[in-house]
Amino acid sequence: MSLIHQVALTLIPGVGDVNARRLVSYCGGVEAVFKERRSALTKIPGIGEMTAASIIDQDVLSRAEHEIVFMEKFGIKPLFYLDDDYPWRLKGCADSPVMLYFKGNANLNTSRTVGIVGTRRITDYGREVCKALVEGLPALNVTTISGLAFGVDTCAHKYSLENGIATVGVLGHGLDKLYPSQNVALAHRMVENGGLLTEFMSKTVPDRENFPQRNRVIAGLSDVVIVVESGMKGGSLITADIANSYNRDVFAIPGKVGEDRSSGCNWLIKTNRAGLIETAGDLSYLMSWEDPGNRKMKQQQELFRELQPDETAIVDLLRNAGDSGIDVIISELRMSSGRVAAALLGLEFSGIISTLPGKVYRLVQR
Repeated sequence: MSLIHQVALTLIPGVGDVNARRLVSYCGGVEAVFKERRSALTKIPGIGEMTAASIIDQDVLSRAEHEIVFMEKFGIKPLFYLDDDYPWRLKGCADSPVMLYFKGNANLNTSRTVGIVGTRRITDYGREVCKALVEGLPALNVTTISGLAFGVDTCAHKYSLENGIATVGVLGHGLDKLYPSQNVALAHRMVENGGLLTEFMSKTVPDRENFPQRNRVIAGLSDVVIVVESGMKGGSLITADIANSYNRDVFAIPGKVGEDRSSGCNWLIKTNRAGLIETAGDLSYLMSWEDPGNRKMKQQQELFRELQPDETAIVDLLRNAGDSGIDVIISELRMSSGRVAAALLGLEFSGIISTLPGKVYRLVQR
């Protein structure tokens, strides 16, 4: 696929991520979008006369060409939603970015990811709790995700680096600048052990409306989102809400009653929008991220259990295709949803498969 057309797709006025996918699907490919007749484009749901005219005019191709030069100059990796290395966790989110831009060395498809978010006005309590939490994460073999903002985000990235944990900052602007400027040195260190990720092209300034979009990427990239400290308003609660809508696990650190910057965390827990955790050990227990000894015992169970035909078919599919969503399993095996659900439940109880966010399934041992 042509990179220039992939980038240009995101520049068409009036076309967001959902309609961009629809265009590619109806036209049969990203290049085909720009070759389609106006009359055919207007028949696609969500595409009107003005949008069709913008596609036909193809003014966006010139801007896309400049962006490719920028990427090549600064070693930025483009990730289109149809690419094999596009983050698989985001592929399951209907509104995830069509295009991402990444600078760094982190594996965005690593086995475990933890989003850590919170207030910009972090207290000493929040800083201490965040530090203790991150210091317990190396044993869990995770990559941390946050937003490179002041406060909790900065602490999450900083303590991750200090503990040898790869950490990824999701930005609300292009990679030609770093915001806030006080985190420039931190960001450069993150590129060496983690990276910087954004859906925004160069010359995109950090406007307020960009940050809710940024928050959905943090939520979508994370297996679990932890709110360390937050008031009742702000991006952290938005991120937690989006994470819940994506079927991610959400946890919050409890705080002092009456403390403004703990009120959001306490509310999330009180309303069952987040589970309560205090330590990385709590996270490991609640996420069933067992130690190698427990995992080995589960793998041994597989050796002594005779699989049913439906279970065998699912295991073979996961072994050959890798992590797969329930819809893919149903489609590939042409089984009813009830049969698939029953077989998956039996395999999970036996420790043969594990469940990932978004009803995606993985063999415990391939």
